[in-house]
Amino acid sequence: MVKKQTLAVILAGGLGSRLYPLTKDRAKPAVPFGGKYRIIDFTLSNCINSGLRKIIVLTQYKSSSLIRHLRDGWTILNPELGEYILNIPPQMRISKDWYLGTADALFQNLYFIDTANPKYTLILSGDHVYKMDYSKLIWYHRRKGAELTIAAKIVPLGDAHHFGVIHADETMRIVGFQEKPEAPEPLPTNPEFALISMGIYVFNTDFMVDVLKKDAQDPRSSHDFGKDIIPALIKKHKVFIYPFGGTRKKPRFPDDTYWRDVGTLDAYWEANMDLASVTPKFDLYDPDWPFRTYQGQFPPAKSVYDNVSGGRVGAALDSLVCGGVVISGGRVIRSILSPGVRIHSYAEVIESVILDRVDVGRRARIRKAIIDKDVKIPKGMEIGYDLEEDAKRFTITEKGIVVVPRGIVL
Repeated sequence: MVKKQTLAVILAGGLGSRLYPLTKDRAKPAVPFGGKYRIIDFTLSNCINSGLRKIIVLTQYKSSSLIRHLRDGWTILNPELGEYILNIPPQMRISKDWYLGTADALFQNLYFIDTANPKYTLILSGDHVYKMDYSKLIWYHRRKGAELTIAAKIVPLGDAHHFGVIHADETMRIVGFQEKPEAPEPLPTNPEFALISMGIYVFNTDFMVDVLKKDAQDPRSSHDFGKDIIPALIKKHKVFIYPFGGTRKKPRFPDDTYWRDVGTLDAYWEANMDLASVTPKFDLYDPDWPFRTYQGQFPPAKSVYDNVSGGRVGAALDSLVCGGVVISGGRVIRSILSPGVRIHSYAEVIESVILDRVDVGRRARIRKAIIDKDVKIPKGMEIGYDLEEDAKRFTITEKGIVVVPRGIVL
């Protein structure tokens, strides 16, 4: 019953500047990931697998490819049964502004929320990669008698400044909150780690509506959940954490619970490499928790072995290879090959993310790179071996990953 009383709201309007040039022409949630998916597919799949069937996606910047993907891959629910996945861009219903912050995005859509009349509102981000049963979170929220519950996870202290840092007491009630602090406070029990917000919130809807209306009238507010809403609520209201990966009887923080914010190019590359590892922590192959996406009509992947004309051997080791890929005598190691990629004879691709329809020429060499769609790598070209030379043409990340933008002519 609680699932039918819940509206899921996915915030998918962020600019995604830290993922540029992958976000040059697309919203961050629409960035391809793991070969055949888009980043938003993981949040949407979690909703469907959790039994949630009322979902709205709030879009804004560079949303055309995201809207197209939602249309092609996610028109799967029956509105006659009160089920839907709806794209809602800024409506200008309340003002002439675009969404000014995460809280303002909800405020500008109070008309729709009132029409849906949910008892609970689940607020999610469209740019994280993880597996989570939201029904357990909502159950926990009800049992705690909370007005707001925030999913939380432990991360290394050095990474905590990217997130909202939480302090909770023994009952899991939040007693302190810092939004992206320069010097995060560590856990009292372990100085090497901090507890952070995952950007996943459950509100009692009536309570949320009152909070958003008050925030909208505050001229000092930036209208953001992390910067304004949460710090203002924790002293006077019942705000709790939900330990990600915890059980109903015994909340816990397991070190191996997979959740990745792929908001930077390095994090994006590392999360893709996680999938290509020998024993990946993030399981795409769980039949009880399938991840959906738009499925293009591609022929089977193919590798070419020709022992007669020069010993061409097409091989992919520790890699994800999608439909339509042809490895025509080249070698691929620990990489992601998206649909329609072609690897020509004697070419070599190592620890790289190759997006749709990239053509890697004969004897080309690619190492630790992200190649966006529709790029043709000329015969014999090397990428990732001389970073000083690569920097003259491409983006180089802090960790030395070379990023080649979509459709560039080389």
